[in-house]
Amino acid sequence: MFKIATALLFALLGFSTAGPVYSTGLVNLTLPLITPANNCVSFSVSPGTGCAWMCTYCATALGTSNYYFTNGVCTYQTGGCVGNPQTGVTYTCCSV
Repeated sequence: MFKIATALLFALLGFSTAGPVYSTGLVNLTLPLITPANNCVSFSVSPGTGCAWMCTYCATALGTSNYYFTNGVCTYQTGGCVGNPQTGVTYTCCSV
C-alpha cells in the first residue's frame, strides 16, 4: 500500500520514478522518505532551490499546511516561506 501511495504522490507531483534522483524540470531531489509513524518526509535539493519550493513540497507530500522543518531551515514569515537551504543536506519536515 505504501509503495502505491508513494508512486501516486510522485505521479501527481510530476516526478519520474526511473531512479534514485527525481527531476521536476526546475529542481532535482533525492528520493523522499515518508515515515508514516511520525508523518515526516526527508529530501535534499539541488542548487538554486529555495524555501518557497521546499514549503510547497512539504505541504503537498504531508497533505497539510501545518508542518515544521526539524532543523528550522525554512520558516513562514509575512510574504512567504523563507530560509537558506543548502545542497548536500538532508532536510526533514513533519506534520504537527
